[in-house]
Amino acid sequence: MKSFDIPDYYRSSIITPLKEFRRKRDKLKRDFTPTVLDFGPVRFYIARHFGFCYGVENAVEIAYKAIAENPDKRIFLLSEMIHNPDVNADLQDRGVRFIMDTSGQQLTPWSALTPDDVVIIPAFGTTLETQQQLASIGLDVAKYDTTCPFVEKVWNKASQIGQKNYTVVVHGKPTHEETRATFSHSKEAAPTVVVRDMAQAQRLAGYITGELPADQFYTEFAGQFSTGFEPARDLQRIGVVNQTTMLASDTQGIADHLKQVMIQRYALQPDQVDAHFANTRDTLCYATNDNQDATYALLDYPADFAIVAGGYNSSNTSHIVELCAGKLPTYFIESEQKILSDTLIRHFDIHSRQEIVTENFIPLPDGQGQPPVTVMLTCGASCPDAVVEGILLKLVSYFPQAHPIDDVMLAYQS
Repeated sequence: MKSFDIPDYYRSSIITPLKEFRRKRDKLKRDFTPTVLDFGPVRFYIARHFGFCYGVENAVEIAYKAIAENPDKRIFLLSEMIHNPDVNADLQDRGVRFIMDTSGQQLTPWSALTPDDVVIIPAFGTTLETQQQLASIGLDVAKYDTTCPFVEKVWNKASQIGQKNYTVVVHGKPTHEETRATFSHSKEAAPTVVVRDMAQAQRLAGYITGELPADQFYTEFAGQFSTGFEPARDLQRIGVVNQTTMLASDTQGIADHLKQVMIQRYALQPDQVDAHFANTRDTLCYATNDNQDATYALLDYPADFAIVAGGYNSSNTSHIVELCAGKLPTYFIESEQKILSDTLIRHFDIHSRQEIVTENFIPLPDGQGQPPVTVMLTCGASCPDAVVEGILLKLVSYFPQAHPIDDVMLAYQS
């Protein structure tokens, strides 16, 4: 497995070796049981897979390499490097400036850039239109392109089915950088439409069957379809790809639903399905799959509450939060700084899209034989190990009788 050169302060003296211990003993990644750190009065179930993935570590390495190699040049990030506030803030502290925000709004005018500047393409990739804009200025868009290879895999899959005269249906969040990039690349090869969720997929089915008027499609899917899209013509043959950080079960559900609609619409026999529905399989990245599978396994164990760490605009992290919140109290936080005390936590509500404060989130022992407080702990693919360590140690600090960390870690020394 490739080792990346990323700053040491993103690593952890606790979490990083813990992950390495599990990796060495489960190289085929078949064991999704959580790791248990038992401190006595408090114990943690830590997900088998979480944190920086291949694509993120690759992006971070390239970004810091760009800074080191260009001490006398202005360095720009096309948008956020990854969806993690600590990483983006550190890059900005080192002089890196953003050209756009995560929604695509311009922060630095194109006219302010020169051919001597350095531009880093983030892990989400970018649109063909933006690539052309950068090239027209004379900027080298390839040298520090950190686009995740699994995102590029989706682009390739969309191109392949487009060349076979299928329309591409992208399951993703329409405003997300990755979905915007995938849409841009896909529409070069095929008619393309984005569906946000199952509800939109069900509406799309109405246009496939002709139950809904074509004119209504243009209003309902405004901003989510390629130029010249004609529902009656372009929804006869389709294939589904996805933003790599969506829930696998959601994408599969959408694909299964649209496939069944096609079977019924055209009275297809099993050996005729590919005449109207492409077998694209799931295009989620391995890290998203592993993290989601590890979360499902984590939820098999009883706990008092879950902490999920990551950037609030991180799609893959928000899906992990959804999974955990379906079973137990779950707190989505950026770092240990959001844990205000042993009774107060400031966390992000994914429904209201704002931070809220919850009281008495830790059921502290009452001295009357209460069992240990049990915490589930995980994070998204763009969260540094150091952040998870900070959260763990802060929670442990509220239990004066907790075993020393060195003693707890003895069982996980190679």
